[in-house]
Amino acid sequence: MNSTREAQETRAAALGRCPECGKPRPDLSTLCEHCGAAPLGPADAAASEGATHRRDGPEAIMQVRAADMEPYVGLRYVAKLFRLMALILVLLLVAEIVTGLTTQGSGAIPTLLAEGSRLIVLSGLLWASGDLAILLIDIGHDVRATRILIGRQSAHHLAEHPQARRRDERDRAVERKSERQRELAE
Repeated sequence: MNSTREAQETRAAALGRCPECGKPRPDLSTLCEHCGAAPLGPADAAASEGATHRRDGPEAIMQVRAADMEPYVGLRYVAKLFRLMALILVLLLVAEIVTGLTTQGSGAIPTLLAEGSRLIVLSGLLWASGDLAILLIDIGHDVRATRILIGRQSAHHLAEHPQARRRDERDRAVERKSERQRELAE
């Protein structure tokens, strides 16, 4: 599946629409009643319209948000722009060499070498900048995946060890209470 199709499906799912037919589908975890598309993710995956509360429990963290799947469109355009500029500079170099040799002959070679090396270095830097933009996209994907995986591991750990969590909450409440008392005393 190409990235454009994935982006369209992600946008449709984020808007509460079926990725297949585009009709309203508030619960993506059930079959689409319009086209019969397969369910996506666990139950209660899509929040109802106007709901701003957070879901509790490990299943909330196991669900990948639509914002986690959005592509880095702007960086990809920047990468393409830098590469296009590098190609234009290479074409400019070829045109300059042809023009210099036809108008001045072999006398233009020293000038063409200096200009050619400058244009090659500049186009190489532009191409490398495009590669760095692609690298930033990959880093962003890795950060997103890490955030999702750490969230899932935390949910799994909290589901297995609920006592430690309650004890920590109690300790924090006691600490907050003593801090308030100190503030009031001062």
